[in-house]
Amino acid sequence: MKTENHMTRIELEERRWNISVPIRTFVAGGLAGCAAKTVVAPLDRVKILLQAHNQHYKHLGVLSSLRQVLFKEGFVGLFKGNGVQMLRIFPYAAIQFSTFEQYKKFLKPFFSNHPHVNKLVAGSLAGLTAVFVTYPLDVVRSRVAFELEVGMVDTVRAMLYLEGGLRSFYRGIIPSMLGMAPYSGLSFFTYEVIKSFFLEYFPDILGKPCPQNTGGLVLIVPAKLVCGGLAGAVAQTISYPLDVVRRRLQLSSILPEPHKYNRGGWVHTLVMVYRDDGISKGLFRGMTVNYLRIMPMVGVSFTAYETLKQALGLDTGFDR
Repeated sequence: MKTENHMTRIELEERRWNISVPIRTFVAGGLAGCAAKTVVAPLDRVKILLQAHNQHYKHLGVLSSLRQVLFKEGFVGLFKGNGVQMLRIFPYAAIQFSTFEQYKKFLKPFFSNHPHVNKLVAGSLAGLTAVFVTYPLDVVRSRVAFELEVGMVDTVRAMLYLEGGLRSFYRGIIPSMLGMAPYSGLSFFTYEVIKSFFLEYFPDILGKPCPQNTGGLVLIVPAKLVCGGLAGAVAQTISYPLDVVRRRLQLSSILPEPHKYNRGGWVHTLVMVYRDDGISKGLFRGMTVNYLRIMPMVGVSFTAYETLKQALGLDTGFDR
């Protein structure tokens, strides 16, 4: 085995590069997630208020809710909870994107003839990993966004000392995991399928040369945004009811009838939402605002991630 003293300069550079790739991927993913979430923060706030039937907003629509938040809380109110969201989203997106790359490499021998299936499975595993690690921050962010006059520190203190301690930070994690597996997997899968389609059939219109990448091409920015937007719409449509259940469980202790959602876990909550409010006004309540936020969010996320990877000299190529 060669020691560092006997390695050539090129070998040393290659070794340092290989070590730095996961770090660069981690940073690119985290920054991409922060950019995407900040773009849609006002719609994210409204989505939480509508999903959980906040008493001040439950009879309002998307636009009227936005106006009401502006009237009651000012422009800053549209971004309430976004500070703790950034604390959550940087590690969440960084873990999701970086573990996706690692899972994809690990699973490649098992799906050598089906590269897109590899990305579906890798995306699902990456989403589950990211959710499990960052879930407590998501719970706190939801509470801060839902309660009009309570800050992050008071929320954390109340959850620790009045609502069951550490267990309260993982309330609703089962539907989150169940919803994240198809959502994250389908996001990566759909994005990569559309990306490959664009580069294979419209390389002159939607692609541009990038010699360091597999295939020698990358998508232009508008095409990346379209791929990401469509990927987000497909994934969220399938997993949205579980997202509603997750919010109800996260906020159950501060809703008007907390006992309704605390008794039987996520299946009981799913049934109660359907029984009380039906499909369109219950399980898919807030879906309109969710499309408005998820399509630009996922579009910006994938676009920022791939653009940052290119800037950092990382491969963003595609499998034919």
